[in-house]
Amino acid sequence: MDSTQTNQRQQPQQPPYPDFPPLIESRATEYNGTGITSSVAIAGHPLHPLLVTFPVVFLTCAAASDIGYWITGDMFWARVSLWSIGLGLVSGIIAALTGMSDFLRIPRVRKRTAGWLHLILNVTALVLTGVNYWLRLGNMAAIIVPVGVILSVIVAAMLGVSGWYGGELAYRHKIAVIGPGETQLED
Repeated sequence: MDSTQTNQRQQPQQPPYPDFPPLIESRATEYNGTGITSSVAIAGHPLHPLLVTFPVVFLTCAAASDIGYWITGDMFWARVSLWSIGLGLVSGIIAALTGMSDFLRIPRVRKRTAGWLHLILNVTALVLTGVNYWLRLGNMAAIIVPVGVILSVIVAAMLGVSGWYGGELAYRHKIAVIGPGETQLED
């Protein structure tokens, strides 16, 4: 064995991405081992990534329909917003329950900044969504301009950032992506 091969073995393997905490936390061991199974899955398929698509779509639609109402003044868009926010709130609570189960049962999630930011952004988005829905009850169009538009756009933006952190957890830290194997990592 020559000295080049010896030096390559002694140097710790670097992850394929730079480490920019708190935006990106990379650990080389997470690229080499297997993932962590979700705590809420059917036949090995995690439910949280499936369920989060519903509140993201509904609440992004609410932002778009609020802007539609702002531009046109058509009550159709006010009704679309009210229904989208209501459905986004209900589906968001369901998605949050599955995500909270993973957060509480999988130590790797709690050890990552991405896990905490994903949780905080999603809980904040759900609270703002609840406020947005409550303000619209009784007169769905009265608060759309400007309060409803502002709340809906903030929630949609928060979900975009939170989704990025959720992707960090799934694709970079291998949480709820693949099942345990011989070298399951718990860190």
